[in-house]
Amino acid sequence: MDIFGKKRNELLAETVIKGLKSRNMTGYYAKDKEEALKLALELIPKGSSISMGGCMSAMEIGLVSALKEGEYNFIDRSQMEPRAALLAAYDADVFLASANAMTDDGMLVNIDGNSNRVSCIAQGPKKVVFIVGIQKICPDLDSAMKRARNVAAPTNTQRFDIKTPCKVTGKCSDCKSPDTICCQILITRYSRHTDRIHVILVNEELGF
Repeated sequence: MDIFGKKRNELLAETVIKGLKSRNMTGYYAKDKEEALKLALELIPKGSSISMGGCMSAMEIGLVSALKEGEYNFIDRSQMEPRAALLAAYDADVFLASANAMTDDGMLVNIDGNSNRVSCIAQGPKKVVFIVGIQKICPDLDSAMKRARNVAAPTNTQRFDIKTPCKVTGKCSDCKSPDTICCQILITRYSRHTDRIHVILVNEELGF
């Protein structure tokens, strides 16, 4: 990315952070993955219990590795029975997430198959820390929904052994396939609970 693109993204992030503040959420700007990791660790006190869904962005900045190796109680859902992992996540101090898309005035859009991610974003964990790559910011809710359904979801299906139309065509067909990963759509437009939702905007492409 050239210096002009980076500067444009920095200015865009300022706009998004103002939008988040108006929605009782807190935004931060990170110029790269390293700064994003530093910010995230500042938001997570040592000794905290931490859970997550399939947050690729948290893995990409090195946050998951840092938490597993540090003085934290990282809840590894891959080592647990699904319902036990879900209940542990609801009771966690911190939940790590990303967004499938977000608007430039601070709304977050997430689509989920099993609904473990969207349910924990909406309620349960004491704090939610989002790691969001700059490419996910959209000018309005309509374009954010289109990105979530036509970019994030079809890309995500490539990770799994499932049969959905979007895995074949690369675009949403508004399917009702038994394998659909688009069962629940969550739009986070406001946080009633002050200091619960924190969004780190990273001036790099992260996740899908």
